[in-house]
Amino acid sequence: MHESAPAPATETRHVPISPLGERLSALRLCEAAALTSVRRSLAAHGQLSAITVFAAPDGLEIIDGFKRVRAARALGWGTVLARIDDVDAIDAKLRLRELHDRRGLTELEEAWLVRSLFREDRVAQAEIARRMGRHKSWVWRRLMLVEALDLEVQADVRLGLIAARAAVAVSRLPRGNQQAASAVVIRRGLTVRQTDQLVEELLAETDVTRRATMLAHRLASPPPSPPPGPSPLRTPRRDADAMGADILRIHALAARLEARLLATPLETLTPAAAELTREALGRLAPVVRTLGAMIDHACAQGAA
Repeated sequence: MHESAPAPATETRHVPISPLGERLSALRLCEAAALTSVRRSLAAHGQLSAITVFAAPDGLEIIDGFKRVRAARALGWGTVLARIDDVDAIDAKLRLRELHDRRGLTELEEAWLVRSLFREDRVAQAEIARRMGRHKSWVWRRLMLVEALDLEVQADVRLGLIAARAAVAVSRLPRGNQQAASAVVIRRGLTVRQTDQLVEELLAETDVTRRATMLAHRLASPPPSPPPGPSPLRTPRRDADAMGADILRIHALAARLEARLLATPLETLTPAAAELTREALGRLAPVVRTLGAMIDHACAQGAA
């Protein structure tokens, strides 16, 4: 049972978007598809629920509503409706967990929260357990999870390249094997169950060199080959299937790029990285415009 805490004093009003801080976003995952969905919902229906913030010494900081704020910024909004909780930084982090109690945080998000309270706020593990309504062993396991997981693998999770549950499985491996294992999961498109199986196979191999060789082989091996035989003849149906597959891939990539541009504005990057990204986007823009014109033409022909 979670310890019940008195509800914080609050007020609800519209606040400017631009100065809102996102320090606590480091404790949350932000899926590209979810961010795109929120942007479309805001554009179609407006803001249906207030975000939650608290007053830090240097301004308002978001507790809940990171996707809504990023989407609203991308849409050019100047203000959002916000519930302002009268809490300090530690209570704000605990409030973040309370606000997601029904849907639940992932194990990794819980681990980031525990580490932040323990390392940054110097809250003792026993006190974290008391405040979160958990046993001390639960707090210790979450802390060990995040401190055992390679930072590069954590970055892969934040980028949406590997699922949080798959990263938890990878954390069972020695640090020296984790980046390679994450790369195998990403390149081979392994499911969480397949990642568990991979980790079990690697842990069964006690020789460090042979384990590294296993990972290198998995990483270098080509994808499954099609069965031998003559190449199938092209048919209108096969051409349509191929175009349909390309359309789905482009749609997915476009949504992911849109979400990443929403989640990480170029001005938040280093100057060199921002310039390289702008150049790449500049090269992409005419390709997208040409493709858009061809799509419009093809659709117009069908409507004629």
